[in-house]
Amino acid sequence: MKLSIIIVSYNTQDYLRQALQSIKQSTDTLTKEVIVVDNASSDGSLEIIQNQFNWVKLIKNSRNLGYAAANNAGLGQARGEYILFLNSDTRILPETLAIMIDFMDQHPDAGVSTCRVELPSGDIDPASHRGFPTPWNALTYFVGLEKLFPQSKFFSGYHQGWKNLSHVHEIDSPAGAFFLTRKAVLDQIGGFDDQFFMYAEDLDLSLRVKRAGWKIMYVPSTKIIHYKKKSGRASSHRLTRSRTQQHFFTTMKLFYDKHYQRQYSPLVRWLVLTGIRLTRLIRN
Repeated sequence: MKLSIIIVSYNTQDYLRQALQSIKQSTDTLTKEVIVVDNASSDGSLEIIQNQFNWVKLIKNSRNLGYAAANNAGLGQARGEYILFLNSDTRILPETLAIMIDFMDQHPDAGVSTCRVELPSGDIDPASHRGFPTPWNALTYFVGLEKLFPQSKFFSGYHQGWKNLSHVHEIDSPAGAFFLTRKAVLDQIGGFDDQFFMYAEDLDLSLRVKRAGWKIMYVPSTKIIHYKKKSGRASSHRLTRSRTQQHFFTTMKLFYDKHYQRQYSPLVRWLVLTGIRLTRLIRN
């Protein structure tokens, strides 16, 4: 088996149907499987899969496990040499899978790759092309300096806006919307961290991939369409805007404490977390 595609589903029936249809229409000749992990949907998603896509391997969770844990459930049954974590609110192009697997085959030092993840507007999804949220990158992002200087390497470390989006290059982390990796990499470092119910689980996995010595590559020769905030990840709690922001900042605190707390002084941690709290208050 060359490729396992894992999709987490939570009440996104129409988008899930579109995503699965686009996979079905792919022009690749890869041996592959598609695993949908459903987080207790109540919108008829299960019936859609069973009636229209009976070639999909379906895992039914009795409750919403969150995005990371649900992906890990799919990973436990995956048999592919490569694993693609794909959001339910995406549409791949017919040639996407073939191009991306060929890239990975030709670049054995790449542990993870992503294509151009494009919003319906035609703009790139900024979350698909990121640097790690180090204290400085987090500060410049949260206080708005990155927005003022999007092409600056000094101020735009989080979304790396100075890099040429038309050329292949290394990044720190893609989005979980299209996260292609090797099964061997996941066997080496483990899958997603279940502590991250929603948000930052892709950053956490990417950081562990990098620390294990693998490259993470952005490949713009093909693309997918991401309908953004419609997937099982985004709709897991149907949160209000303020609660979504609170959850996001809480998750970033978890990420910081896991990866940077020992690297930086308590003062730096206090400054970062205070900045996050103040930004949350201002935005609310």
